[in-house]
Amino acid sequence: MGPPGAGKGTRATRIADRYGIPAISTGDIFRANVAAATPLGITAKTYMDAGDYVPNEITDAMVRGRLAEPDCVRGFLPDGYPRTVEQVKELDAMLADPAVELDGVLILAVEPEELIQRLLHRAAVEGRADDTDAVIRRRQEIYAEQTAPLAAEYSARGLLAEVDGTGRVDYVTDRIHTEVARLRRRTR
Repeated sequence: MGPPGAGKGTRATRIADRYGIPAISTGDIFRANVAAATPLGITAKTYMDAGDYVPNEITDAMVRGRLAEPDCVRGFLPDGYPRTVEQVKELDAMLADPAVELDGVLILAVEPEELIQRLLHRAAVEGRADDTDAVIRRRQEIYAEQTAPLAAEYSARGLLAEVDGTGRVDYVTDRIHTEVARLRRRTR
């Protein structure tokens, strides 16, 4: 977990590679559905273009479908999900069916202005039309309102580890691996 621009995708890929599991990025799932013009993708695009979160029922349906794929049997790393308290409940329900437990939840902490600069840079480099200054700031507000409170939920369950998301990718990745190892020891 972490605010938009914290580096979740970059770090998720490295963690997933290390543990031989897929990184499940809601952003990638959304973009794939938008590109394929699926009914869910067409609906999701209207929210994405405005900088709003895609409604839970659409996001949940996309994630549930992705987690049902065979490569998730040994485990997976959600990136960008859950984002709301309702999605936490939905993820709990998804994991109850095959009786899968979370090893832990990582939250990347980065200063807000650094996040905005990162996302503006990414928009320029990757040509992401949905990463305008106004949309980025709106996403940060929504994160603070809807997603940041999830930290308290996962902390109460003893699953949360906060990691400083600033600095070189390798340094942040090392910090993350230390916390993942600690969380996995706790749940074994």
